[in-house]
Amino acid sequence: MSEEINKIKNERSYGEELDLGLEFQTTEEITVPEKLIDQVIGQEHAVEVIKTAAKQKRHVLLIGEPGTGKSMLGQAMAELLPTENLEDVLVFPNPEDENMPKIKTVPACQGRQIVERYRQKAKEQDNIKSYLLLFVLFVVMLAVLMDRSAQTLLFGVFVLIVSLMALSNMRLRNQALVPKLLIDNCGKRKAPFVDATGAHAGALLGDVRHDPFQSGGLGTPAHERVEPGMIHRANKGVLFIDEVATLSIKMQQSLLTAMQEKKMPITGQSELSSGAMVRTEPVPCDFILVAAGNLDTVDKMHPALRSRIRGYGYEVYMRTTMPDTIENRRKLVRFVAQEVVKDGKIPHFTKDAVEEIVREAQKRAGRKGHLTLRLRDLGGIIRAAGDIAIREGAKYVTREHIFKALQLAKPLEKQLADWYIERKKEYQVIKSEGGEIGRVNGLAVIGEQSGIVLPIEAAVAPAASKEEGKIIVTGKLGEIAKEAVQNVSAIIKRYKGEDISKYDIHVQFLQTYEGVEGDSASISVATAVISTLEEIPVKQNVAMTGSLSVRGEVLPVGGVTPKIEAAIEAGIKQVIIPKANEQDVFLSPDKAERIEIIPVETIDQVLQIALADSKKKEELISRIKGALPLHA
Repeated sequence: MSEEINKIKNERSYGEELDLGLEFQTTEEITVPEKLIDQVIGQEHAVEVIKTAAKQKRHVLLIGEPGTGKSMLGQAMAELLPTENLEDVLVFPNPEDENMPKIKTVPACQGRQIVERYRQKAKEQDNIKSYLLLFVLFVVMLAVLMDRSAQTLLFGVFVLIVSLMALSNMRLRNQALVPKLLIDNCGKRKAPFVDATGAHAGALLGDVRHDPFQSGGLGTPAHERVEPGMIHRANKGVLFIDEVATLSIKMQQSLLTAMQEKKMPITGQSELSSGAMVRTEPVPCDFILVAAGNLDTVDKMHPALRSRIRGYGYEVYMRTTMPDTIENRRKLVRFVAQEVVKDGKIPHFTKDAVEEIVREAQKRAGRKGHLTLRLRDLGGIIRAAGDIAIREGAKYVTREHIFKALQLAKPLEKQLADWYIERKKEYQVIKSEGGEIGRVNGLAVIGEQSGIVLPIEAAVAPAASKEEGKIIVTGKLGEIAKEAVQNVSAIIKRYKGEDISKYDIHVQFLQTYEGVEGDSASISVATAVISTLEEIPVKQNVAMTGSLSVRGEVLPVGGVTPKIEAAIEAGIKQVIIPKANEQDVFLSPDKAERIEIIPVETIDQVLQIALADSKKKEELISRIKGALPLHA
């Protein structure tokens, strides 16, 4: 473990102090805003929308990646709403139809008073009946004492039993007349914020509990079995639903109805339950919906629900990065202080520890001159470092604790990538020396921040079909990856001409049990196929990543930094990346010294670097340049 921590320390030795725009010793000196809306980092546009929506009571749809602050914005919106109009909701028995309980709304805190008043009244009636029973008991005992016959004794016992049964039924009847406090907002200083993420139909829309004793006077009154839904608890407040598209279409329709009518009756959600027979009067549910999700959510949402939000509210896309400015660095310093205060169990951070958090934000942004806004992941590092400091008995979290946290709290994808590279090198699946025909070291990412080396091999065989040759790809490829290979075939046909129809070209992504998605392996596939067709070896100390257009342009891809780091771990000496990604590389000086990064713009530049030097190579590149429209 200590060797790995020292390795991280050396790799992150940048040699210069980072300007945070603030002078402080520890985050104890940093002031944390009281309002949640002022604690949101880097989402200025979303903050303005939330403030406007809270003032005008508009619905909001937040679209973005996990950990960018969507739920925090929903909670902040609840803080901005007024609380003076909060109401209590009571459900009363209906003497005319017991399966349709009555609903009554009263100002907050009056609900408890009403229920208590009804209970006192029921208690007083019970006391009167108790006194009456005592009187009857006294009369029976007096009659038995005066006339000690067996008949009188039996009659007295009979009267006593009947009186007890009558009293018990009267007590049940009196209790049944007491209303149930459905929603209690007494003492709440803020508008309700209800997180309904993943809620089932009964929890979201309300339900009526099943009553197994439905006859013989043993049953529970219908109004006592009514349970409010989250839409009712969010009345006059905010209803937050993350991944809103995971709700069934029926639930989305019910949610839409509640938004339109601002009230909805409660009924049993299961047709097999006796609660399905009960349906209350409409219960208020005048809430503001803050729905969240990723880009797929937009396609899977009920069209009418999205139309309602768009027509009566706002749609906001959450940013994933912000410019790396002094002002934004100050915000990240405040973010560290906020996380410490929010957690309440970890010590404050020293200035050098905060510098490492900001450097990690630079690295995770994936773009030069930007800071990541996936702050939940950064928060995980902060808490892990704090836990390590507590374990070691340190007063403050230092840079050393950050290094240990980065090793201890590695994401699952990073652990898998490290294991993958180690195993593949051990069994020589990944090669970093010599040259081979039709074999290329491609690069890929697992998750968001973990790179792997992806060996790709190509072979040529006589065409199985007399009409045309095919490119056959194996390796658990996704749809985008398959389409990218078809784009590669266009380049080959352009420079090779009719000859390609005589061959079937097989491309294999070696041992890709995890699957391959995206088009970042396009230049790797093209290089492997061209190497096979021309019988020119590919240098194995070179790895590459990049998308390829049908015109031969090398296009930008994501995750360039973790891909380069994976190449370094595998012992690769050169890596080819798209020219457009040159500014996205974020490496420490230690890592940058261990590899040569070569940006390219066209496929012929890729081949010039990756193929072994020979006369055939020069002739090939000359032909490709003549065939591609970029060089016309």
